[in-house]
Amino acid sequence: MYSPDAMKLFAAVKHVFDPDNILNPGVVVDPHPVDADLRIPAAPLLRRNLALAYHHDDGDFTQAVHRCTGVGKCRADNTATGAVMCPSYQATREEKDSTRGRARVLQEMINGTDIDGGWRSPEVHDVLDLCLSCKGCSSDCPTGVDMAAFKSEVLHQSYKGRIRPASHYSLGWLPRWAKIASRAPGLVNAAMRVPGIGPLALSSAGVDKRRTIPPFAKRTFRSWFKATENDRVTTGDPVLLFVDSFTNYFTPEVGHATVQVLEAAGYRPQLTDKQQCCGLTWISTGQLTAAKKILGRTVDALSGSAAAGIPIVGMEPSCTGVLRSDAAELLGRTTAEPVAAATRTLAELLTDRGWEPPSLEGKSVVAQPHCHHHSVMGWSPDAQLLEKAGAQVQRLGGCCGLAGNFGVEKGHYEVSVAVAEQQLLPAVAGADADTTILADGYSCRTQLSDLTDRRGDHLAQLLAAQLEGGAARRRD
Repeated sequence: MYSPDAMKLFAAVKHVFDPDNILNPGVVVDPHPVDADLRIPAAPLLRRNLALAYHHDDGDFTQAVHRCTGVGKCRADNTATGAVMCPSYQATREEKDSTRGRARVLQEMINGTDIDGGWRSPEVHDVLDLCLSCKGCSSDCPTGVDMAAFKSEVLHQSYKGRIRPASHYSLGWLPRWAKIASRAPGLVNAAMRVPGIGPLALSSAGVDKRRTIPPFAKRTFRSWFKATENDRVTTGDPVLLFVDSFTNYFTPEVGHATVQVLEAAGYRPQLTDKQQCCGLTWISTGQLTAAKKILGRTVDALSGSAAAGIPIVGMEPSCTGVLRSDAAELLGRTTAEPVAAATRTLAELLTDRGWEPPSLEGKSVVAQPHCHHHSVMGWSPDAQLLEKAGAQVQRLGGCCGLAGNFGVEKGHYEVSVAVAEQQLLPAVAGADADTTILADGYSCRTQLSDLTDRRGDHLAQLLAAQLEGGAARRRD
């Protein structure tokens, strides 16, 4: 039973032995008010009158980073269940590289106590440096922390009006450079093979010299689509393909396969009048002012189809994820939600339609879902489609380790490889030669080609190959 007199006696004894009040000040004796040390009320620095690019928690960055309550699920290895969070912690085993560690540093930055340098504090950039922006925490964290968005916001606020790292201009502007290179891809590819030119170009771009430069396609996907217009079906339900920069300029074969599968499923693929971009590379490097402009134009270009009830199919998971998630955060839900609701993955569209896929009986598949695919859209429709086709699927958890620009940048190579060694590399090493390595993400396929002698296939390529095989057997 609480006794005021007893508490006074305890206080008197403490003051005798601790006259300077060094031991546990404000705890038992002369306690602080219950709400005195709450972190959110004590965070005045970044809460008001600040133009945040992301709309997380109504634009209140303090509320957003305080979503983390310290549960520590980001420190556990959840890859056996297909989870992703947190690949960098699994690689380094350092608390600062966990979602919780990063959130705590951002909380301290906002409080302005232990960290008083604001957005540009070295401590802040140190803990965010090894964040892969995989978005695993956005789905796997019990409180929905989205560290990828926080990292973009920090980079955005830190470098506004300032000179940025070289990789922000090279990798961050990749769609621009790819568009220019597509005018003479053979010449660019040949130049990159000249001894000394490739490594020099990589170094000046802020890219690790151990990485390779993927060749540009001889013909873009959009050029192929226009040139083969008369060869395609003119009936079927319309579907709008969102042609991302990676598919258009680097791997048009993914687009070819997607068109083939969609036509087999009774659809009539269409494209936007002009090449559009989701702004992903600008987002991941924190160039959010430019990203919002680019993404705004893209949403405008897609809005007509969304309003007409035409589904929009994304081929690159990370770009599809931007349309489904980041667009609403950056542009506002009223503007972006109709397009987000209309945007589907290939597997989502096909499973919703009840399409009967070609048989994959006896086919073994090692599947590396893209992190954004797992975190934003979910991979269950893909698993359902493969199961329906009869494939034997080993689904990997975790991240491939490349994660867009992360694994390419200087200073990240070792961690990138360490992340790949958690799930992807052992699974590939143990796979038979005729096992398909399924990797819809361009980053995942690039990591495979850089670190192994195997290639990854997109879901559309796997299905299209079976369609072609079935047609050949029927002709025989």
